[in-house]
Amino acid sequence: MWSATTLKSVTPGGFLLLGIAVLLHFGWLTLALPALSFLYYCAVIGGALLAWRFHSSRIFFALVVLFLGEQAIAFSGGTHASPGSTVFGAAAVLVPLNFVLIALMRERGFAISGVAPVGLFLLVQAVIVAVLGRAGEVTSLPIRAHHGVVAVSLPDYALFAFAAAAILLLVRSFVTRTPADSALLWSLVSFFLCLRFNGMPRPLLAYSATAACILAASIIETSYLLAYHDELTTLPSRRAFNDAQLRLQHPYSIAVVDNDHFKRFNDTYGHDTGDQVLRLVAAKLAEVSGGGQAYRCGGEEFTILFPGKTTREVVDHLEQLRAAIEAAEFRMRGNDRRQVTRGPERRNMRANGRARKADSIRRLAQENTRAPLSVTVSIGIASSSSDRLQSDLVFEAADKALYRAKANGRNRVETTPSPRRRDSAKAAGIA
Repeated sequence: MWSATTLKSVTPGGFLLLGIAVLLHFGWLTLALPALSFLYYCAVIGGALLAWRFHSSRIFFALVVLFLGEQAIAFSGGTHASPGSTVFGAAAVLVPLNFVLIALMRERGFAISGVAPVGLFLLVQAVIVAVLGRAGEVTSLPIRAHHGVVAVSLPDYALFAFAAAAILLLVRSFVTRTPADSALLWSLVSFFLCLRFNGMPRPLLAYSATAACILAASIIETSYLLAYHDELTTLPSRRAFNDAQLRLQHPYSIAVVDNDHFKRFNDTYGHDTGDQVLRLVAAKLAEVSGGGQAYRCGGEEFTILFPGKTTREVVDHLEQLRAAIEAAEFRMRGNDRRQVTRGPERRNMRANGRARKADSIRRLAQENTRAPLSVTVSIGIASSSSDRLQSDLVFEAADKALYRAKANGRNRVETTPSPRRRDSAKAAGIA
């Protein structure tokens, strides 16, 4: 099930493109053509500078591809009367192809070893297209006019290239859930509209600028996600938790969740396995019911906020969460290097011709390490009250409840007694 965060990460470019399309359709975009052209170049240059500053070579090269595609359209004639079919068709095929290749690239920043081959590849493409454009005959493409809207009929091979690339980028954006992959999809759609409305200068410039803005905005969106979301678990981070605390109003509840014996996992199975455990727990925390929102505040500690809820209203939901984590089957992925025989013993076994037997023993040991491991959490809850309105005090009370849960055997939920119950208990003790 897609969360609100996931939807936000894959749709901002679509909203921007839809807004521009509405403005153009109703004639509300009244900027002069020089102003639109200026905005286009600002979007391209600004996006390139942002990409360089944030070491996003994929977005940088996507902007380069867009710019070369727009220049190819201008080179082919720039008006519906004389679009050169060779250059126009090349742009219609190469832009979606390059976008797919960029989406499949690994982000390596601007290291020479990673940037040089891609830059050379794009340069060769640009030179070939320019040579073909000079040598080819300039012909007109089929044009359709409906209610004053002039649209270029793209060749079938261009439509196929755009459709295939859009499907691949759409699937990838939902798999990776990253703003960059989403931006590549919506920017490609915007460039497709540039080609379709090549006969109208205003839509051409507007959609060109939109394509560049979508790519530039993805860098800002990525920076936001890195600042407010934990990269390992994808849960909101401590900064997001601190911001959410400022918006809390009485009543509310805070639950502090901590993995039981997490250090033992790291010491026994390694940090990679520890990361897998954190992802498992985070995935369960993200599904908490009762209106709670989970955050990773650091290490193996998580926090859940329940706005407008009291302890009595959320304790059952947290108990269900604890039971779900306990029931989850966790199996280690890959081999546990600590189980493999090392040193002279292994060399002697191979030297004596017992390598096959050693491999069998090693496989058996590794199969044992893949047996399900028990993952449990301890949870402490506290709610705001008349004498405990500040979130810092509520968090401190929840943290104390967490320590009681660990002291009482772990894998349990502990609540903080209300002030009245605490006062009554003190009175009974004094009496």
